[in-house]
Amino acid sequence: MKLLTYDTGTGPRCGVLQDDRVVDVTALLGAPQTLRDVQALLEWDATSVDQVRDALARDVAAPALPLARVRLRAPILQPPTVRDFMIFEEHATAQGTRQRQEAWYRMPIFYFSNPLRIFGPDAPIPYPSAAAMLDYELEIGCIIGRSGINVREADALNYIAGFCIFNDWSCRDIQRDESSVGLGPAKGKDAASSLGPWLVTTDELAPYLRDGRLHVKCSAKVNGDIWLQDSDGGLAYHTWGAMVERASWDSRIVPGDVLGCGTVGGGSIGEAIRKGYDTARFLEPGDVVEMEVEGIGVLRNRIDPKVNADPGYRYRAKEQPPLPERGSAKDYRYELRIR
Repeated sequence: MKLLTYDTGTGPRCGVLQDDRVVDVTALLGAPQTLRDVQALLEWDATSVDQVRDALARDVAAPALPLARVRLRAPILQPPTVRDFMIFEEHATAQGTRQRQEAWYRMPIFYFSNPLRIFGPDAPIPYPSAAAMLDYELEIGCIIGRSGINVREADALNYIAGFCIFNDWSCRDIQRDESSVGLGPAKGKDAASSLGPWLVTTDELAPYLRDGRLHVKCSAKVNGDIWLQDSDGGLAYHTWGAMVERASWDSRIVPGDVLGCGTVGGGSIGEAIRKGYDTARFLEPGDVVEMEVEGIGVLRNRIDPKVNADPGYRYRAKEQPPLPERGSAKDYRYELRIR
């Protein structure tokens, strides 16, 4: 199933996509209160996703609208937490141009992103006013469907409600500047993350799940130009189960938590430049970024102008990082080798 959050102008509601129509989940389940997003559905009852599936199978009557007539919101409007991992070695090593520490290979590494700056499909993204080098990161996110503590990797898929596309908008100049201190990324990843277009339940993606990895093709376009074509989501060094275990160990995961896998191989602008895409450059206001993941769909956003731009703002990056050499990784081909 494809579970989503939609809005017709009266506020967000949880829905489920049936053919090309959005069925209202609150009415479908006869819930006593409005389920305002997919998180509310996951929190409502431990079997709520199964109840939606059963109600659709029984053809329970509920209001439905054409998909084209609703505004899609992020499936989770404000996640309890957003943990963003980095499990693709191609991205972690900048396509083989740098070495990673031993710890990266031993365990899935993550940082906490900002759950208060979540944007949905087709939502405009304000260009961060203190930044001058805005990047996208094409990622897949899993959404947690039940609470857990110290979840083992072998049991982890039972805790994942489904998957969506996750765009980790990144201010590379700010990130480079602050990371030199050894803490972060923080402010460089603080301005925006996009989720969507919906949550695809784990069972629907079962044909792509092998060895704990999601073997899907991932592509990116900017203003219609291809900057990434058919990157393999199955080339993750660490598994989804390992991510869930690491996130939940000595901690807690709850319904609506988002775990991002990190940038798929080739899924950032620096990588597109190194691959030799002629039009690849860092983002500017007016750019339209489209991300497509096999089995999930397309997530699209436009970059809006800076708001309250102040060229003299004191916390801008001291200098801009150098651009990668265009085409330097044109012949690079990543091969997954587990150490």
